[in-house]
Amino acid sequence: MTEKNSFDLMLFLPYLLNQAAEESSITFQKHYKNRYGMLRTEWRVLFHLGYYGDMTAGEICDRSKIHKTKVSRAVAALEKRRFLSREKIESDRRSETLKLSNSGKLAYDDLRSIAEAYDGELSKDFTDEEANILRRALLKIAKL
Repeated sequence: MTEKNSFDLMLFLPYLLNQAAEESSITFQKHYKNRYGMLRTEWRVLFHLGYYGDMTAGEICDRSKIHKTKVSRAVAALEKRRFLSREKIESDRRSETLKLSNSGKLAYDDLRSIAEAYDGELSKDFTDEEANILRRALLKIAKL
C-alpha cells in the first residue's frame, strides 16, 4: 500500500462490525428459522416483546433501529403464526399494543436459552477481560 492509500478498508470499523454481525448471526439464524420459520426481523421483534414486554410497533422501531415497514411485516407474520396479538390503544386508535401470546412466550424462552448458550460459544475464545472490553466498546458504538 502506498501512503496515499494507507487506509485499509478491510479494517474500516463499520465493515468489520458488519462482517462480525453477519458471521455471528448465521449460526443463530438456523435456530429461529428452522424451529419457528422466522426471519431475522421477526426474531428481533419477538426478542423485543419478550425482553421488554408489551410495546407498540413504533417503540420497537425506536429501540431496534429497524425501519417501520420491516417491523410491520414482521408483526403481521408473527401474528399469523399466533406468536403475538394486537390490541388497539383507546387514546390513539392508530396505535396498537403488541403482546406475546403463550406460544410466543414459549418460543421466546426457547430461543433465549439457545441465545445464552450461543453467546457463551462466541465468547469462548476471549478472556473474561477481552469479552468485557468488547461488550463495553460495542455498547459505546451502539450508544446503548
